[in-house]
Amino acid sequence: MQSKEKTTPAQARQAAGLLRRAAHPDRAHLGWATGWLILAAGLEVLGPLLGKKLIDEHLLPHHLDWTRMGILLGGVLLTGWAASWLRFLQLVRLSGLAMRSVQRLREWVYGHVLRLPMAFFDRAITGQLVSRVTNDTEAVKTLYIQVLFVILDSTIVLVGTSIAMAWLDWHLMLIVLALLPAVLGIIWLYQRLSAPAVTRARALRSDINAQMAESIGGMSVLQANNAQHRFGQRFAATNDQHYTARVAELRANAFLLRPALDFLNVILLAVVIFSFGRQSMGAVEVGVLYAFISYIARVVEPLIQITMQFSGLQQAVVATARVAHLLDETSAPEHGMRSGSGGRPADTPANQVEGAPAVRVRDLSFGYVDGVTVLHRLSLEIPQGAFFGIVGHTGSGKSTLLSLLLRYYPVKEGSIEIHGEPLAGIANERFRNEVGLVPQDPFLLAASARENIDMGRGLPQEAIEAAARAAHAHDFIAALEQGYDTPLGEGGSRLSSGQKQLIAIARALAGKPRILLLDEATSRIDSATEQIVQQAVVGLRGKVTVIAIAHRLSTIRDADRIVVLNHGRISEAGSHEALMRIEGGLYQRLYLLQQLAA
Repeated sequence: MQSKEKTTPAQARQAAGLLRRAAHPDRAHLGWATGWLILAAGLEVLGPLLGKKLIDEHLLPHHLDWTRMGILLGGVLLTGWAASWLRFLQLVRLSGLAMRSVQRLREWVYGHVLRLPMAFFDRAITGQLVSRVTNDTEAVKTLYIQVLFVILDSTIVLVGTSIAMAWLDWHLMLIVLALLPAVLGIIWLYQRLSAPAVTRARALRSDINAQMAESIGGMSVLQANNAQHRFGQRFAATNDQHYTARVAELRANAFLLRPALDFLNVILLAVVIFSFGRQSMGAVEVGVLYAFISYIARVVEPLIQITMQFSGLQQAVVATARVAHLLDETSAPEHGMRSGSGGRPADTPANQVEGAPAVRVRDLSFGYVDGVTVLHRLSLEIPQGAFFGIVGHTGSGKSTLLSLLLRYYPVKEGSIEIHGEPLAGIANERFRNEVGLVPQDPFLLAASARENIDMGRGLPQEAIEAAARAAHAHDFIAALEQGYDTPLGEGGSRLSSGQKQLIAIARALAGKPRILLLDEATSRIDSATEQIVQQAVVGLRGKVTVIAIAHRLSTIRDADRIVVLNHGRISEAGSHEALMRIEGGLYQRLYLLQQLAA
């Protein structure tokens, strides 16, 4: 996700389509608002006509019929008040439409991000994603509330006023409407001058968010490396670029919007007054002059308002195009769905092959980029209920194999089967229920221990405690001041690294998986906690198939079978004792090196 994004006409059309789709459920409200705004415009046009009648029929001829004059004057005031009241009500209506549309849009974006494949997050920047969901969707709200309302209302007033002027004097109406080409020219020039600045300002705002998120997330590393000043300078440079872009946009606003149109308004008034001055006032009623001067304000002000909204319109289009670009990212495939089945999963547990191994890998080859192969024709079978360890030096392919087992990336060459079923043919929901993961860096919510184990599944307390006992986490959780309801702090800040890992194991076990994957689960914990994790894993033997990716070899010493990877190939396989008997073997060397380091 690059910061130098350009908005093309195609993207602008795509953004408009997204906005229509977000507002579609409220299209009836938009229709009613348009109808009431037409009525408000009609009332506003009626006011000067009543004033013209008052001048021509009563004030100039000194025909002082106070009752009739009072009715006309009251009509002028009442139509103005009613028009303003109707506009207020429709602004409230459109504000509700805007908030509901933005709510839908945010839910779509957030839900879409949750469904994106892991490959997307290899290149995504967290701060920019947050900016899409928050800042960019907020700009869409501005579009609905300010731009949509102002442009819709001003356009209706402009059309109604033009009709009224044509009825009074179509020659003068043409003079007034001659303002339109000049306004269009100003809008065109403003768009040419400000669009690059608007696009750059929004992109730099995302960069600011990204740098903030990155710095806060790595604050300990920044301070440990005394990098505060350098990162502060980098942030200041980005902030200065954002300031420069905003100033360029504001200069275009200040020069081309209100001042230019106000100048055109003065010229137009002078032309109309001059036109009346050249004619005999007996030929042209003074009331018409009053009405025209009133209507000129009603023509120029909507044009000014429409033009003033182009700044917000441009920002909203840029923001919406960025949201639409994110929504165009391909979601992770819905595995196991049969076409034409109406969304029903094509697979059921009955599809599993009786007696098949928990995991079967056949001739698996994989690379992240074309021409660079990470795994080379791997073949492996893991029986149900077994405890398998996978080890190897950095870059041997351990994490890549785990990512493929977790379906983070599609298998392109070879195959992986789970309980006899092709990996790609298992429905997502059942796959995630049957395969649990304990990551190297446990992710904990800023919530209670109960919520961190439950993860929104609505599990009963008995199931949560059973999972915690199986993970050997129950004792320390029960010792917390509020037990399972104790808040753990952001990222589990109140717990040690080992306790976080045990919570992560309990969370995985709470889903009652048939296969449990451990990704370097003991690499960052002390030896005492490692022994607790080992006890938990050994206690699962025969009940759950455990596949442990391990850097610390003592973790998988008791595994039924250990697979040693070397440059994406299986170099050795066997029990710990069998591998240690291979003189000069890779596993033996790794183990002895770790023992010496210890």
